[in-house]
Order: sequence, then C-alpha cells, then structure tokens
Amino acid sequence: MLERNILPSVIRGLSRQVAVVLLGPRQVGKTTLALEVAKTQPSVYLDLESPSDRNKLSDPEFYLESHQDKLVILDEIYRFPELFEILQGLIDRGRQQGRKTGRFLLLGSASMELLRQAGESLAGRVSYIELPVLNPLETQPQDMSEEVLWVRGGFPESYLATDEEMSFSWRIDFLCTYLERDTPQFGSRISAETLLRCWTMLAHAQGGLFNASKLASGLGVKGQTVARYADLLVDLLLVRRLMPYHANTHKQLVKSPKLYIRDSGLVHALLSIRDKEGLLGHPIVGPSWEGFALGTLLNLWSGSEPPGFYRTAAGAEIDLILPMSLQERWAIEIKRGLSPSIGKGFHQAREDIRPANSFVVYSGTERFPLAPGIEAIGLREIAEALIEHSQRH
Repeated sequence: MLERNILPSVIRGLSRQVAVVLLGPRQVGKTTLALEVAKTQPSVYLDLESPSDRNKLSDPEFYLESHQDKLVILDEIYRFPELFEILQGLIDRGRQQGRKTGRFLLLGSASMELLRQAGESLAGRVSYIELPVLNPLETQPQDMSEEVLWVRGGFPESYLATDEEMSFSWRIDFLCTYLERDTPQFGSRISAETLLRCWTMLAHAQGGLFNASKLASGLGVKGQTVARYADLLVDLLLVRRLMPYHANTHKQLVKSPKLYIRDSGLVHALLSIRDKEGLLGHPIVGPSWEGFALGTLLNLWSGSEPPGFYRTAAGAEIDLILPMSLQERWAIEIKRGLSPSIGKGFHQAREDIRPANSFVVYSGTERFPLAPGIEAIGLREIAEALIEHSQRH
C-alpha cells in the first residue's frame, strides 16, 4: 500500500481539534487513509452511502453518544446534511465535559457544498485538510515512477494498474461515474453529454486563461452556463482555478484565471491518450507536464497567502508564484524536457516580483544554475524543498 504523506497532518489535526474534515475527489484514497487513522485509536467507521450504515443512524444522537469514547469516521458526510446540526450539539456538550479533541473525522468529495454545510453548524469546531492525488514523493523513487505518475495520473487505482490499458479503462469508468451519478447531485440540470464536452474542451486548453465566451460558443450555450459548469468541476475538486498574482506594480496585469484539470491522467483520458507514446506525439504534452508539475507543487505547498501566476499585458510572465511567507516568494517556471531555457518575459517578471528564489522545474534530476539567481531543478527535488521549508516554518 502507498504511504500518503498527509497522514501525520490528519493525526495532528485530530490531536488539536474536536473534528477534522478530509476533502478530496472520489477514489483518491480518503477512506483508505481514514482506516489507517483508525488503527491508531479506538474508532468506528460509517459509510453514509451504505443503507445498512445509514440505518444505524435512525437515531443519530443516541448512536453517536454511545460511541463518545471513540473516533467516529463518517464517510461522504454531505449525503446526510441533517447530521451537522446534531454534531454541533454533541461537540458542544462534549467540550463541556472535557472531550475537546479527536472525536470526528468527516470525509467528503464536494468541497464547497461540504464547507457550506459544515461552516453553518461547525464553525470554529473543525479543521479542514485536503487529500490530493498522489505526488512523486509518495511513489517508488525509481527512474520511471515520476513518468508513469504523469501519464497515468495520481488516483491510486489508475497509477497501480497492472498495465496501461487497465489504467486507461479505470479512468474512463471514473469519468462516466462522475458524469452519470455524482454531478447530477450538485447540478441536476446539467446534461452529462454537455458537461463531458466542456470537460474535454478544458483538457484541450489545459492551463490556459479561462474564456467563458469562447467555450460557450463551442458548446452552444451561454457564458454564464459555462461558468457554472466550471464552478461545479472546481467544487468537485476535479479542476483547479489558479488566480492571477497581483503584485505592487503599475503594470497592466491579466485578470482572468487559469484553469487546470487537477489530474494529468484525467486530461489524457478525456483526450483519448492511452499511453506515453500517444502523449509524446500530442500537442497537449507541454501543457500536460506543466499541469502535472504545478499541481504537485500546489498540493505540497502550505502557505497561508494565495498562490497565483503572474502575467502582464506586455508579456512578462511567471507560471507560479508561491508566497512562502510575508517576506519570501518563490518564482517558478515549468519546462518539459532536459534542456530548459528561459525567455525574456520571465526575466522581466522577476524584476517586477523580486522573488527570494527563482526556479525552472524541468524533466531532469540534476540541479544547476541556469542564470544569475535562477536554478534549474527536478520536480522531486523541489517537492522535497517545499516540504522541508514548511517543516522549518
């Protein structure tokens, strides 16, 4: 079994807070991680998609009170929204009796809906942790593991499949499940066929500026409808919206966000790319690598200020700005291939941003100076550097 590096964070969260909400898309490994947490202490697990487990909560207050000395794990909690108010009462009474930590672990696949429901009843009583897809540090440190992860994506079953065809088939089934079963719960008026076309168009435009009008014309719908589709995919933790980074500059900055499908394997499935050879010959290969590397870094980054990209109307651009602290920013450019180069726009953007560190993340493993103040670095090494930085601070 793959060891997820977020496990200690979940255990620490439960040691400090009465409840933890673990967010992540379906099949990313939330249940497996929760059951690993359960091994560390007396626990009870309920899957709220299971009729038998739901029946145990016919009198939820009585049932949960009977397990007040255990960690209660509630999977797909958003399917039982009336529980949130009950949990509020149980948590408040428990606090008065001295039970202030480690009582509930709540799992959910839809971030905004779950945050809204939890926020209304459990404000100040929960911590939120997101479980993303696998990153290179969670796979075997072999020469090809990072490449396999890029091609297949980071959902555990897709990454661990015995061959490329099984991995591709799993991802196609995953897409169909979301379209036919899951998205109707959150956007009941959305046609599965139209949403799939929108999702596929986003895959073709991976990492591009979001242009609702352009997408709408291709789908034959209104721009507001496309924005609603994008919001739904962001809510389901399947698409990432990266906002422009606004520095203190008088230059005209791009205002539109970039959209990235979070998992590279889903990008390839949506575009019918079955294996490495098909990917290397496809026009999406560069944007796919960029999304894979950028997603890896954002999934490991732990800063409090929002990250973003920097782009001016004149062409100065940096793929990713990470505010590591109030005084420290990292500027990151992402290049596929073994001979990275940087353009004039990156140098101009660095003059505007004045980052503490500047990196060009590329497909190799050697770390070396590329220009004054700029280093070329492999994805695994900069991922390790991010974790080390967060541990020091």
